[in-house]
Amino acid sequence: MKLPVVSSADVERVLKKTGFKYAPKRERGSHKAFYKEESGKKRLVIVPERKSIPKGTLMAILEQAGLSREEFIEILKR
Repeated sequence: MKLPVVSSADVERVLKKTGFKYAPKRERGSHKAFYKEESGKKRLVIVPERKSIPKGTLMAILEQAGLSREEFIEILKR
């Protein structure tokens, strides 16, 4: 499935829907941090604030978050 062009706000919404929480103390400049604890481990995802996130950056974010393309697109549509 082809990834759509998304903004940082879209990515943030999907992360929050999948249980990630905003981590303001980890924020640097134009990047926002989100974390999630699962099975005793923490996942940290950094999202750059942009109107359009490049596909390579989006794929890296999805990998850090433990989401597949299909899961991301499905949650984005909701």
